[in-house]
Amino acid sequence: MSQISSQKSPTSQPESSKPGFLQQSVSSLYAFWKFSRPHTIVGTSLSVLALYSITYAENTGTGFTGIPWVQLFGTWIACLCGNVYIVGLNQLEDVEIDKINKPHLPIAAGEFSRRQAQLIVAITGILALLLALLLGPWLLGMVSISLALGTAYSLPPVRLKRFPFWASFCIFTVRGVVVNLGLFLHFNWVFLQLEKLSVPSIPPTIWALTLFILVFTFAIAIFKDIPDMEGDRQYNITTFTLQMGAPAVFNLARWVLTVCYLSLTLAGWLWLPSVNPLFLTITHLIALSLMWWRSKQVDLRDKAEIAQFYQFIWKLFFLEYLIFPSACFLA
Repeated sequence: MSQISSQKSPTSQPESSKPGFLQQSVSSLYAFWKFSRPHTIVGTSLSVLALYSITYAENTGTGFTGIPWVQLFGTWIACLCGNVYIVGLNQLEDVEIDKINKPHLPIAAGEFSRRQAQLIVAITGILALLLALLLGPWLLGMVSISLALGTAYSLPPVRLKRFPFWASFCIFTVRGVVVNLGLFLHFNWVFLQLEKLSVPSIPPTIWALTLFILVFTFAIAIFKDIPDMEGDRQYNITTFTLQMGAPAVFNLARWVLTVCYLSLTLAGWLWLPSVNPLFLTITHLIALSLMWWRSKQVDLRDKAEIAQFYQFIWKLFFLEYLIFPSACFLA
C-alpha cells in the first residue's frame, strides 16, 4: 500500500497546486484593481468617451464618420496609465496614513510590496507618456501636465497635498480643466488630420462641461478628506475638514454641487444652442434632488456613511459624462 500511495503522490501534487496559482493570480488582479482606485478609473474612462462623443457631435454635418478605433483605444489606455501612475504614487507616499484611513489599500494591507508598487507606478507613467507621444501633441500635453500635477500633489519635497488650497487645486485642475480641454483638443486635432475638418475653436459646450466638472471636482476634493480626519491629523496633513470641521465642509460641498447643477441648467437655455435644454434641465434637477435626498441620510459621526455618500457623489460625477453628451446628440 505504501508503494501505491508513493506512486500516486507525484501526480496529485500538480493538481493541488493549480488552485493555489489561480487563487494567487485572482488575488493579485484584485489587488491591482484596488491599487488603481476603481472610481477614478471609471471617471477617466467616461471622460474619454464623453469628450470623444461631444467632439463628434460638434463635427456632425461635415460628413465625418469617425476616427480609427486604434486612436480612441490608445487615448483611453494612455489616460488609464496616467490615472494609475497618479493614484499609485499617492499610495506610495501615504502608506502610514492609509494604514489608518484606508487600510484596505494594497500597500497598506501588505498585498503589494513597496517595490512592486514602485514598478507599477514607473511602468504606467512611462507607458502613458509614450502612448501620448505616438498619438498626438495635444494628448501628450494633457498627459504631461496631469502627471506633473499628480507628482507635485504627492511627492516630497513639494507634496502639495499638505496644503488645502493647493491640494484642491491639483485635483480640480486635472479633472476639470486639463482632461476636458485636453481631450477635446486632441480629438479635434485627430479629426483635422484625417478629414481636414474641425471645429475652429473650443465651442461653448466644452467650456460649459469644463466649468461644471471644475466646480464639481472642487466639491469632491474638499469632501474626500472628511472620512480621513484621523490619519490626516496624526500626520499633520492640513485639510479644510480639520480647519472648518466636518459639518461645515459637508454643507459647503452640497451647496457647491447645487450651484453646479442649477448653473448648467440655466446655461442650457441661455447659452448653449448645441444642447437639448429640456433634457438637460430634467436630468440635472433629478440628479440634484437625489443628491439632497441622499445627503439627508448621512450621519457625520459614522465614517462608513460618509464614505458611502462620497462614493455616491462620484456616481453623480460619472452620470454627468453620460448626460451631457446625450444632451448634445439630442439637440
